Formats: sequence, C-alpha cells, structure tokens
Amino acid sequence: MIIFPNGLTTQELRVLQEFRRLNAETLTVEQIKAIKHPAGGGEAPASLAGKGFLVAEGDGFTTTAKARELLSFDPVPEFEGGSGADEAAGDDA
Repeated sequence: MIIFPNGLTTQELRVLQEFRRLNAETLTVEQIKAIKHPAGGGEAPASLAGKGFLVAEGDGFTTTAKARELLSFDPVPEFEGGSGADEAAGDDA
C-alpha cells in the first residue's frame, strides 16, 4: 500500500512531480493539462492551490515553499535490494 504525504491524491502528486521533472517552478495551464492523468484531469491545480502547494499566477501555477520542500525529498523503498536481515548479516561477516 502506498501512503501519499499531506493527503495528496495520485493525480496531485503526479502534477507536483512534473514540476520536478521539468526543473520548473512555474507551469502554464496548458502544460499541466498535458500531463497524463489516468483518472481524468483538470482539477489538480485548483486542489493543490487549496492545499497550499501551488499559487495561481497569470496563465499558470507556481510552486510554493511547501511544494518545493516536498519535492526536495527523494524517497526510496524501505527494503530496496534485499531484506534488512540479509544486509545486516552481511555487515557482521
């Protein structure tokens, strides 16, 4: 099970990740609409603005400090590469 931070939905997180992928602080409405949304699209920027992650500016949206902080994390699976027991046993040998 995947638990998203700050009550974000899959679609909202996908939009925020696009800012990171493009290394951009601002995206136009057209760029955001072009992001592939398996469950639909269009309302993510408004909901992200309501949650304090984006701010509407002109014809686009800009990330806030809250969004930039979230995007600065590079999460990895807890058990990437094997079980913790196997890794711990290898360290003691």
